Amino acid sequence: MAATSNIVLVGAGNMGGAMLAGWLKSGIPGSLITVIDPGPSEAMLARIREAGACYTSEVPQGLSVGILFLAVKPQVMGAVLSPLKPLVGPGTVVVSVAAGKTLSFMESHLGAAPMVRAMPNTPAMVGRGITGAFANAQVIEAQRQVVDGLLKVSGPVEWVSSEADINAVTALSGSGPAYVFYLVECMAEAGRKAGLPADLAMRLARETVSGAGELLHQSPDDAQRLRQNVTSPGGTTAAALSVLMAEDGMQPLFDRAVEAARKRAEELAE
Repeated sequence: MAATSNIVLVGAGNMGGAMLAGWLKSGIPGSLITVIDPGPSEAMLARIREAGACYTSEVPQGLSVGILFLAVKPQVMGAVLSPLKPLVGPGTVVVSVAAGKTLSFMESHLGAAPMVRAMPNTPAMVGRGITGAFANAQVIEAQRQVVDGLLKVSGPVEWVSSEADINAVTALSGSGPAYVFYLVECMAEAGRKAGLPADLAMRLARETVSGAGELLHQSPDDAQRLRQNVTSPGGTTAAALSVLMAEDGMQPLFDRAVEAARKRAEELAE
């Protein structure tokens, strides 16, 4: 289906651009893709033209759409959806990556249709993202497989059984890269306070986190085992972990952070 159906991508920002790049790299012809965006960057326009894809700033008329892929911010979703309704035909699957916006919200603007809510994250820009997805009852298995293939160009896809779970996915992995980046900032600042030059502390923190992530990616061991492998009894790592794993350490902090993000995702649905 992906090889024979038109894909309309609405929104060519960071996430939309990452998906487009992945689709093209996977072998989907640019001629099957239409990009709608009122103001894409010059670099994005050049990529669209080079790929032979179609670009328009307005909703085209009379286009047969297989996949309508919505990659716009939740704050503007309401204004964007209604003009798109003519594109939703009997065989169209609507895929949204907007945080918080529910299937019922999209149906109120586009009408009843096969729909998927998906939540990728920004490592999709380098092909190392992960996506949580939920399909409504109108999505048949063949359509789900097509959407799965389109989402997988940026990394693994995890399908959840409840739409409410997408808010938790958003809070954990959708927002999660920012938590990791902030961890690097905190580690670097702690290194500076320990006496290292700020630029050296940042390089050490950055490479440590990215290297640990790659080890986690490549190793068959889970995170707990990898942590234990680094931790010698009575050593320096154990001393640090006694602070991080204390009753008032990282776990309750992350619990509160993820819950705050989940609640905000719920609020964005309103």
